[in-house]
Amino acid sequence: MFHLLNVYSYFLASYIIHTFQMMTTSNNSFVAIFSLLLFFMQCHIQLSSTFYDRTCPIALTTIRTSIKQAVSSEHRMAASLIRLHFHDCFVQLLLEGCDVSILLDETATIVSEKTALPNLGSARGNSIIEDAKRELEKTCPGAVSCVDILAVAARDASTLVSARPFDPLDRIISGIANKCLSTRGMFALSGAHSIGQAQCFLFCDRIYSNGTNIDAGFASTRRRQCPQEDQNGNLAPLDLVNQLDNNYYKNLIQRKVLQSDQVLLSGGSTDNIVTEYTNNPRTFAFDFAAAMIKMGDINSLTGQNGIIGTVCGAIN
Repeated sequence: MFHLLNVYSYFLASYIIHTFQMMTTSNNSFVAIFSLLLFFMQCHIQLSSTFYDRTCPIALTTIRTSIKQAVSSEHRMAASLIRLHFHDCFVQLLLEGCDVSILLDETATIVSEKTALPNLGSARGNSIIEDAKRELEKTCPGAVSCVDILAVAARDASTLVSARPFDPLDRIISGIANKCLSTRGMFALSGAHSIGQAQCFLFCDRIYSNGTNIDAGFASTRRRQCPQEDQNGNLAPLDLVNQLDNNYYKNLIQRKVLQSDQVLLSGGSTDNIVTEYTNNPRTFAFDFAAAMIKMGDINSLTGQNGIIGTVCGAIN
């Protein structure tokens, strides 16, 4: 497994795309998987908003410029970058956590995460991270890790499409000190399903089931975009508004989400979180930002641990 130096600088305000795509629809199984994820997390708050001030003062500005250009060219790229960061931290959670293994290209000795079924045609944005890395290498060679570039890219992408400003970083950090990512934090991250698109095969079982746990109008609209046969990689929006906000939780109540999301609201003890986020967008924004920081610090390497590569798609 590839390691990169990771001391998190300047942090995040937002995310989680396609979180539990392959998850069972059982609420008990959902809670069990939550518990397993949380059990294996190692959280070490070692954040510094000034980490690159001496070694690469232009780091954050350079990354922000790259992300702004990318999102301006394609609005969907914001969701893609957020999802890329999430899948980097969580898909390989039990092994390494945040290590940018999601960016590695397929080789004779590496089975790339890009080729996993949920990622085929969906994990995207790698070239944006490589572009930012290339620019940084020109002025700060060997200084900025790919892990940090991806994390800051997710932050910048989030703020570019968010509905409201997030609280100051110091307030967020003080609010999560000495706490690992909680169930509430995981629910907050799920709010990133208010932006981006999903592959039609993730919708099809639900929209063609004729079940009662889905809005009829939502199912009808998705069936037009996602034919039962010959899907050919079709995509459908997760939310028609396509803005990072608390609308995701309103969609949950209205039964206008993926089945893997609908289990968040199924008569269990977590229903009150959905209601709270629906009614209070500021609470959602604060919890989302705090959860992003926690997620980005999972199993992170600091100090002299790991290496800083010159490119992000290969071991170097």
